[in-house]
Amino acid sequence: MLQVTQPHLITASNLDVPDDFYEALIESHQGLSAEESHAFNARLVLLLANHIGSMPVLREAFAAARRA
Repeated sequence: MLQVTQPHLITASNLDVPDDFYEALIESHQGLSAEESHAFNARLVLLLANHIGSMPVLREAFAAARRA
């Protein structure tokens, strides 16, 4: 299993082109019902969590998301 993780959650801007990411995210929801959109978001979260692969980092992300 390949696991390359940071020891802590990166909260500073880390996207090359944040506007492009946002546009792609919005486009990925085009044509989806509210239920399909929620399911898409759930699948995306699970895929990204698997990519991160570190429970301590994921717990930091949970806490940061709740604070926002």
